[in-house]
Amino acid sequence: MSQNAAELDPRKIETLRAIMAALRTPVTGCPWDLEQNFASIAPFTIEEAYEVADAIERGSRSDLCEELGDLLLQAVYHAQMAEEEGSFTFDDVIEAVSRKMIRRHPHVFGNEKARSTNVAKGFWEDIKAKERQDQPGTATLAGIAITLPGLTRAVKLQAKAAKVGFDWPSIDDVYHKINEEIEELRTAPAEKKTEEFGDLLFAMANVARHMGIDPESALRAANAKFERRFEHIETRLAETGRRPLNSTLAEMDSLWEEAKQQGK
Repeated sequence: MSQNAAELDPRKIETLRAIMAALRTPVTGCPWDLEQNFASIAPFTIEEAYEVADAIERGSRSDLCEELGDLLLQAVYHAQMAEEEGSFTFDDVIEAVSRKMIRRHPHVFGNEKARSTNVAKGFWEDIKAKERQDQPGTATLAGIAITLPGLTRAVKLQAKAAKVGFDWPSIDDVYHKINEEIEELRTAPAEKKTEEFGDLLFAMANVARHMGIDPESALRAANAKFERRFEHIETRLAETGRRPLNSTLAEMDSLWEEAKQQGK
């Protein structure tokens, strides 16, 4: 099957699995693919997830289609390596997630009583928490991937702690904490600056959580805004044959304000 993968229906998941099996076949497969392992592929998996998110933010459905394919390939790749070592198969992956989705949606797939239940906000997280409670020795903060972006992981850690009552009563308390962290960062000795800066970012993530803001999306938007405004500076300077390196800060500041006004 793997040798004739190129002749199979390209719209079937079986074809993608056959392609990956062929790439991983000793002697006849791809030398690069044969050298890979879970650890070497993991960074690509993370990168593909980010590219999916990027396509969504840009509103490009054609790119989203392509990037979702690349992300799907990552799941097939990991499952192929697992099957080779006898750990699990792609079918096991599909079964596990299918069972999980049914288990976590009793209001859709359960009996009549379960289906008639009004689903409250946080229902999914409540079921996940119940599943963790059924596993002896599971810590409150367990299950949050350490490879998540720092701000995203901070929000998830805080949300889990809040579920058991460990949270600031109001956002005003978080604002007070931010002011405290700023002062500690300002006065900290050099060897403590990194730690205090981290504490400040953690407190900022807490504000985002209290306000229902995704801090990563907010920061990406701020980055994009900075890029647009700085590109405006470069464009306007280029009109007079200059570049930022041979202009003054005052000139660039003025053009920055001009970009701000145009963006309003």
